[in-house]
Amino acid sequence: MALTDLLDITLAVPDPAELEAFWNRRGMATTAPGQLGTADRASQIRLIEGDYRHVDAVRVACSSQDDLVAIAGRLAAIGLSPEQGDGWLSIVDPVLSHTVRIEVATAAPLTPAPARSRNAPGILDRPDRRSEVAVRSTAPSPRRFGHVVFGSPDPKRTVDFYVDGLGFRVSDTLPEAGATFLRCSKDHHNLLVLPAPVACMNHYAVEMDDVDAVGLAGTDTVGERPDASIYGIGRHVVGSNIFWYLLDPAGGMFELFTDMDQITDDDRWDAEERRDDWDPFTIATYESGISKMDFFLPVDIDAIAAGRERAGL
Repeated sequence: MALTDLLDITLAVPDPAELEAFWNRRGMATTAPGQLGTADRASQIRLIEGDYRHVDAVRVACSSQDDLVAIAGRLAAIGLSPEQGDGWLSIVDPVLSHTVRIEVATAAPLTPAPARSRNAPGILDRPDRRSEVAVRSTAPSPRRFGHVVFGSPDPKRTVDFYVDGLGFRVSDTLPEAGATFLRCSKDHHNLLVLPAPVACMNHYAVEMDDVDAVGLAGTDTVGERPDASIYGIGRHVVGSNIFWYLLDPAGGMFELFTDMDQITDDDRWDAEERRDDWDPFTIATYESGISKMDFFLPVDIDAIAAGRERAGL
């Protein structure tokens, strides 16, 4: 795979300082002006000011300059002309209007999650002492930005741009729901495209160490804002990841996730048994309650549409 990693995302919001402070409280550090990162990766989420909430840019890594040449050729074949420089290529998404920048880069490896002793049926791994999760007073920090989900008024054209033009791979589809899961790394999905009446971000996602980290961080968020929870905790059917969806102070939905399917061999994954009895609208194999409508479409979709009109998009 020429593409290797999803590096970071740039979010435009009316009050970036508020959103920056929110993620600082969640454990992401301000590593440069308008840039949030972690000890492993200095840039995970970038923030800029905008008069409506939207994704301004997505940054992706590839292996070599030859990959950029190949991508430029594929984009030209579908009628698009990227900007290019030494070690990078930039193109505006023709439907969703944000910039996609592809760079010859290598994402820093993640420090492995700390091993924890666990008791389980037939396994006594933590005798005579409490779990550290049960007695910790602070929520764990996010480990990395993992994926973003877009609503598109033209899902087919959007998918074609990312697959035929940029070289993303299709992991799964739910044709009845119009959903296509795409990847540029080993993650089951770094990008999901859904139908929507206007181009918008459905949510962005950050990876946590484990289900306890998801639970603690989500509870910490709800402690600040009781109505922040949108959907979760649960486990998805497609992608297999544990999730909890919440709202950030800008009104954007974000997902805390862990334990996502990893695809290291395309042929083995393509041969993976697919169940034909899944209801395409069954989102989770288990979940803690009915999702709010924000899960399907941002409640401020009219404001997003108005913002795009003001911007001439």
